[in-house]
Amino acid sequence: MSYTDYKFEGWMGLDSSAAEGNMKWQEFEPKPWEENDVDIQVTHCGICGSDMHTLRSGWGPTNYPCCVGHEIVGKAVRVGSKATGDIKIGDRVGVGAQSGSCQNYDGNCEACANHLEQHCNRMTGTYNGTYLNGGKSYGGYSLYNRSPSHFVVKIPDAIPSAEAAPMLCGGITTYSPLRQHGCGPGKKVGIVGVGGLGHFGILFAKALGADKVVAISRKADKKEDALKLGADAYIATAEDKDWAAQNNQSLDLIISTVSSSKMPIVEYCSLLRTRGTFVQLGAPEDGKLEIPAFSLIVRGIKLGGSLIGSPDEIREMLDLAATQNIHPWVEERPMKDANQAILDMDAGKARFRYVLANQW
Repeated sequence: MSYTDYKFEGWMGLDSSAAEGNMKWQEFEPKPWEENDVDIQVTHCGICGSDMHTLRSGWGPTNYPCCVGHEIVGKAVRVGSKATGDIKIGDRVGVGAQSGSCQNYDGNCEACANHLEQHCNRMTGTYNGTYLNGGKSYGGYSLYNRSPSHFVVKIPDAIPSAEAAPMLCGGITTYSPLRQHGCGPGKKVGIVGVGGLGHFGILFAKALGADKVVAISRKADKKEDALKLGADAYIATAEDKDWAAQNNQSLDLIISTVSSSKMPIVEYCSLLRTRGTFVQLGAPEDGKLEIPAFSLIVRGIKLGGSLIGSPDEIREMLDLAATQNIHPWVEERPMKDANQAILDMDAGKARFRYVLANQW
């Protein structure tokens, strides 16, 4: 197949009503081709909460028209002469939430120099972003995607495409902070939120060897699922009486996946042992995350955040998933039904990740 044989078409958000199931299928112009690029025939694309925030301009004004989707898996159909990563036409590959950075081209980017490209000041998202060559980024609710090869990763044979797709954002968003903060033998870890992100947090915390993994959610309706995923215990904060006191100073690390400024963060931090760590992943649309200073000071609690992961971390995560036989809970939905699928996702019906599939 030559590059002239296909068109770039996908589900486009034309305004904020797209989040209400009003995306429109139409053609789009990908970034101008460069010889370090890869064109991907999309077979699968996960639905991420970020897609909903972006479609409705929840995190700020979206640059419409916008094709969302940054958990992309498919087949490389065009590979530039300067592409990196040993990618060949026909390889099964994927792209996560980032598809561009400066790559330290001027020698002044500490993040890229240290292989932390996700923290580059010139970071380009896989959709709703602008590349250094001026092209606009369009995501994977589409037939084809064009991305710089530095951010394209090969998918291990052991991982089915529908399972690999949500790992490229949802998976790495939880895996990276777990690794950064020493999740492993001897550590007790709490995962706040049992949804698309949280279920990955449970899976990877167990795979990394944590002594105990505690799932934390408002209600008990996800307890059975959390235990099946591998959690050792479950806390329902809206139903368990005196949950904070009963679990005081019991955890070394908490990963919070929820996007709410109203979460009981003081009580969550009380679950941490002296010099424990609380890492926030979810981004509330109102941008607020408030905590009294003494909640951190008295026990020396460390408060931090984490943003997706680098290409190297994604490869490391995929290798772990392949060797440890990790299987996220996914449900495939036809790409043609994307509008209904995003509504179901937003309504919390996914257990725990929807993946759109093209019928090739």
